[in-house]
Amino acid sequence: MRLAWVGLAALCFVTTAAQALQMTDDLGQTVTLLQPPQRIVSLLPSLTETVCELGQCARLVGVDRYSNYPDSVRQLPQVGGGLDANVEAIVALKPDLVLMATSSRVGDRLRLLGIKTMALEPKTHADVKRVLEKLGQVLGVPDAARVWRAVDMAVQAAAQSLPLNARGVRVYFEVNPGPYGASESSFIGETLTRLGVKNIIPAHLGPFPRLNPEFIVRADPDVIMLGERSLDGMAQRPGWGNMRAVRNRQVCVFTPAQSDALVRPGPRMSEATRLMAQCLADKARAP
Repeated sequence: MRLAWVGLAALCFVTTAAQALQMTDDLGQTVTLLQPPQRIVSLLPSLTETVCELGQCARLVGVDRYSNYPDSVRQLPQVGGGLDANVEAIVALKPDLVLMATSSRVGDRLRLLGIKTMALEPKTHADVKRVLEKLGQVLGVPDAARVWRAVDMAVQAAAQSLPLNARGVRVYFEVNPGPYGASESSFIGETLTRLGVKNIIPAHLGPFPRLNPEFIVRADPDVIMLGERSLDGMAQRPGWGNMRAVRNRQVCVFTPAQSDALVRPGPRMSEATRLMAQCLADKARAP
């Protein structure tokens, strides 16, 4: 009888091990999950939105202070910033998985406390697809690929809706006052490329370089895209009043909620592309 129990226990162990899911995160660390996590803390808005896009918002028990979409996550406990989150607050939520950016500084401490972490940080369109499908595996969602196809088709539809007279125009997209712009190598730059327009910031400057305002004046873009925070100081920048986009009122100003969708590389890429396409349809003129 004792041997039978030992054999059964061994069989259960082998079965559990076979069912365990092993994933490698963006830090190269292997994360082993015996079952899909049911209590998740997310420390990056794009990951929060991805979990919810997969229909698993109910598994979130805490988020960083910047996660604000969809509306339901605003009711969740906030555990601080994504980079310097409050470890004690996270531990108190008893998560079985914490999702975070690769640059987060709390991962080592959480792992020492026995909490599983997964660092995933999408930076390109391909990354958004990869992270969405990987989280689909982690959460046990079988149709994550279908979710991605819907997002990608919506991006394509927004691009195809753009009028011909808007294609080829030169665009400056400001991410934050500074000014920090989105270059050709950023995920925002990828979206502009799919829309068939020209980004004035070359890829070799890095994805989101801080620019000398004179650089933008010399580039003299046809259309400027920026958020409300950037608009406040734009009039004080030397020479900006003489740029064709400003003279011709070809400037699109996005609300904070719209800016969130535009600057987060996540499943709301389709909404971001639609916002850019609408801006170009309203403001762009053939060069």
